[in-house]
Amino acid sequence: ADAIHPGYGFLSENAEFAQKVEDGNLIFVGPSANSIELMGSKLAAKDAVAKFNVPLVPGTAEPIDDIDKAKKIASDIGYPILIKASAGGGGKGMRIVEKESDFQEQMDRAISEAKSAFGDGSVFIEKYVTKPRHIEFQIFGDKHGNVIRLFERECSIQRRHQKVIEEAPSPA
Repeated sequence: ADAIHPGYGFLSENAEFAQKVEDGNLIFVGPSANSIELMGSKLAAKDAVAKFNVPLVPGTAEPIDDIDKAKKIASDIGYPILIKASAGGGGKGMRIVEKESDFQEQMDRAISEAKSAFGDGSVFIEKYVTKPRHIEFQIFGDKHGNVIRLFERECSIQRRHQKVIEEAPSPA
């Protein structure tokens, strides 16, 4: 074999696996190990794209470590807000907070779930966007610098922040 395509989920998002494939002088059909590592942390990913002036949802750039400061930031952003785990995905470690009186309880729940699911209790705050559209663009590139956009897909139908239906092309 000259290459390994990891499929989706599990190994496709594992930076260590991608690095081992590359170290074995095989082609990993997917993002580089460095890119997988970077995108594995939502805070690191936000920091990386902010350098290119990509518009971001208002929120914190660092993990929350001071509850009073976090409440102040949430108040400045405006409720509702979303407390999100920095690590992982799949809708785990995410809690919507409608008002300040719910903040502590929802933060505790988000941290506990993040620690349990990902071994990392780091969380941050973002403005909660009500009725968002989730549109993904599929991009394919090779080591020679050739890049194409394959198509877009609509992923707005979700349950517990997890995609249920993906429709391509997007009707939006």
